[in-house]
Amino acid sequence: MKKVVIFLLILLSAIAETLVAQGIKEKKPAAPERIINMDFNKTAGKLNTMFNECVGAGRANEGLRADWQQQLAYVRKECGFRYIRMHGLLTDDMAVYTEDSKGNPVYNYMYIDALVDFLQSIGMKPFVELGFMPSALASGSKTIFWWRGNVTPPKDYEKWGALVKDLTRHFTERYGASEVKTWYFEVWNEPNLDGFWAGTQEDYFKLYTYSVKAIKSVNSSYRVGGPGTAGAAWEPEMIAYCQKNNVPIDFISTHAYGVKQGYLDEFGNSGTVLDKKPMSVSGDVLQSRKEIAGSSMPDLELHYTEWSASYTPADPIHDSYHEAAYVLQKLKQVGKAANSMSYWVFTDIFEEPGPRFTPFHGGFGMLNIQGINKPVFYAYQFMNRLGDIELANADSTSWVCRDSSGNIQVLAWDFTNTHPGDSVHNQQYYIRDLPSKPKGKLKVNIANVPAGTYALEVYKVGYRCNDAYSTYLSMGKPAQLTRQQVAQIKSKNDGMPVSKDIIKVKEGLSFSTELEIRENDVYFLNIIKL
Repeated sequence: MKKVVIFLLILLSAIAETLVAQGIKEKKPAAPERIINMDFNKTAGKLNTMFNECVGAGRANEGLRADWQQQLAYVRKECGFRYIRMHGLLTDDMAVYTEDSKGNPVYNYMYIDALVDFLQSIGMKPFVELGFMPSALASGSKTIFWWRGNVTPPKDYEKWGALVKDLTRHFTERYGASEVKTWYFEVWNEPNLDGFWAGTQEDYFKLYTYSVKAIKSVNSSYRVGGPGTAGAAWEPEMIAYCQKNNVPIDFISTHAYGVKQGYLDEFGNSGTVLDKKPMSVSGDVLQSRKEIAGSSMPDLELHYTEWSASYTPADPIHDSYHEAAYVLQKLKQVGKAANSMSYWVFTDIFEEPGPRFTPFHGGFGMLNIQGINKPVFYAYQFMNRLGDIELANADSTSWVCRDSSGNIQVLAWDFTNTHPGDSVHNQQYYIRDLPSKPKGKLKVNIANVPAGTYALEVYKVGYRCNDAYSTYLSMGKPAQLTRQQVAQIKSKNDGMPVSKDIIKVKEGLSFSTELEIRENDVYFLNIIKL
């Protein structure tokens, strides 16, 4: 019997060797497939464009710089943002408020006019944040940031109200009531954080009351809201206060960031960790909408006037290719819960911790100081290129749209949170070279596409593809970039299509294409009817 077993083993071994020699091998597991099935004729309605309703900027005075203005004009053109929100409109470096020797107010809107005139020239509107406190009107000397925004309550609330009223009247005279009716006025920034507001919640509600009454006294149709809090705080309290005291409010505003560990850390010294919760940020937005819906004012607009993966301008996730997929994931999850989600911010020309010197330092911006596009810029550019009609879509990480010319756009991504967890800070993790792993095939099938000839352009963002930080790493992370190096990084990450093809769609056949997708890849397919 033993000899028979040995003989059979030898025979099986020989057969296996023969099969291998003939190329008949054991099949490997097939790569996973993700399939997006669509129908050109089945629509979900008009595309919700809350994603580019508003964008953030550091402070008003930075908006007087030529490079800031050039970058904003570029971002406006490519990403379609309609409003911009920033700190420091009333801070001393804008020279808005002083008092004469007798204590009478002296108003000056020269710098504000230059800023708003520029915004109007590129087709943008201000999402006016009222703050911080002019030192001549402040009750104390406590400030925040390198540029010393005073965060104390006014020494005289009547004078504060008079300033807000005069500024609103000035806006009306300069730009017209019909224009100012389209703006938003938000009272203060993150008053629930001691660093931003030296008063109590009661003091903030008093500030809000004086502000909204001043604005509405000029025109009752002007839109005013708050509380502009960090971490989706004070929303029910704000609504309850306004309801109880018959104080007008037109919208709720608040902020959310996707990292764990505290708030307000402009230098990134405490370290941050990207939250592993799948509904981080977006869960806050959905909860805010739920709180509003269950309140005495269920129809209030909801504006997230700051959001991003991280709350510190010293977090390398902002520079990483991971940020592009992260942003798309969160915006898709939010759906229609918010009226706007204002990405914080559009540029690294941003001086809360003081001027930054290195080209990539984890700044909030979609562009770095030299105007180099970060991966997240392309996420917003791709969204802005979507057609105005959304197709019905069961896939949770894509948008598919069409426009009136019959062109089709597909924006699809993979979001994989590769962060190792609490033991490692973002400041150590996202500065590394982080190759992405394969995620298999992405197949796109669109039925009932009208027969004809189309140009197919495929754009991509991912590891070492429109990934400026990886290019910078490959240069050895120079502390300063020469003009030639800036040009080299821009050229290598210029957002041009990775492929172009002419395709023919025959009557009764679907449009189909297949792509290799890796962790945190973003694809934009532009299918242009010729």
